[in-house]
Amino acid sequence: MSNAVPALEIQDLHAWYGESHVLHGINLKVDHGEVICLLGRNGAGRTSTLRAIMGLTGKRTGSIRVNGTELIGMPSHEVARLGIGYCPEERGIFTSLSCEQNLMLPPRVGKSKGLAIEEIYQMFPNLQERRKSPGGRLSGGEQQMLAIARILRTGANLLLLDEITEGLAPVIVQKLGEVVRTLKDRGFTVVLVEQNFRFASKLADRNYVIEHGQVVKVVERNDLEANQEELKELLGV
Repeated sequence: MSNAVPALEIQDLHAWYGESHVLHGINLKVDHGEVICLLGRNGAGRTSTLRAIMGLTGKRTGSIRVNGTELIGMPSHEVARLGIGYCPEERGIFTSLSCEQNLMLPPRVGKSKGLAIEEIYQMFPNLQERRKSPGGRLSGGEQQMLAIARILRTGANLLLLDEITEGLAPVIVQKLGEVVRTLKDRGFTVVLVEQNFRFASKLADRNYVIEHGQVVKVVERNDLEANQEELKELLGV
């Protein structure tokens, strides 16, 4: 498909959890090979945006298109088959399975073959060292690496990564930043939800600030310095 068609385009997206109206007209666009970040305070609607893309909220209205395909009304299991890899904040590691068994478990969802296990171990040497260890015995950082690595095997090329740095040591955060840059260089499209502004600002081509379920500010990477004061006020950083 021509790269003129965005990898992801959301227009006037509203979403609900039961009677609770959580998204109030989200608009954003992500081109192929871009890294964009959804910034905002807790409860602003960033994670709900990712969940709405995957069909994991209740009612949705508006438009969500991936490579031109409309997702509104599509069951979540069909959404995943469009080549979308979702890494939730809770990671979802199977604690009784080994690290390598966790890696091998997900089915293929995209048109590409996904990364080979050797490529993943080259990207995440810690996982190769711990490949026989039960998932429940991995450190928080290793579990986060595993959660990301697992979706890279599936062939997904649009990655939705939710709070991947939360609670992790600076050395692990630095490693995850290197991984995101590598994925961008390899042509992956990445949507990050982040509380860690320093981490996000170094990686994102564009930042969307979400407040009360709406995009209230869009800042390109080159304009970050000029918008520092407003971003501090919006994000409380």
